[in-house]
Amino acid sequence: MPPKSNPLKLNKLQLKTLTLLQELARDPSVASTDAKTGNVHIGVLPRPHGDHFHVGPSVVMSADATGLDNTGVWLALMRKGLAELRPDGGAWVTPEGLAYETGLREAILHGSDHANG
Repeated sequence: MPPKSNPLKLNKLQLKTLTLLQELARDPSVASTDAKTGNVHIGVLPRPHGDHFHVGPSVVMSADATGLDNTGVWLALMRKGLAELRPDGGAWVTPEGLAYETGLREAILHGSDHANG
């Protein structure tokens, strides 16, 4: 469910994509923070395989991640100062992007039933 307050008027696909970026930014195995700007660099964006992929300990359905490959979504997130796609295949998430309440975390991030390791 989208947040009750969506001040930047992000659409559902933009909200889903930002939710995934926020979760990736929490994973120290793929993300690092620039101490000067507070931006979080995500080294490589995941590529869904089959019907799902893993983001940290969570499973995400591929259908919820189509925004990762959508130029229009990236242009909107960049224009609103929330994230930036990098030519190297990674991304930056700004402090504003990290703090933005999407209201979708529980809806698209599912507990993994795969064994860790």
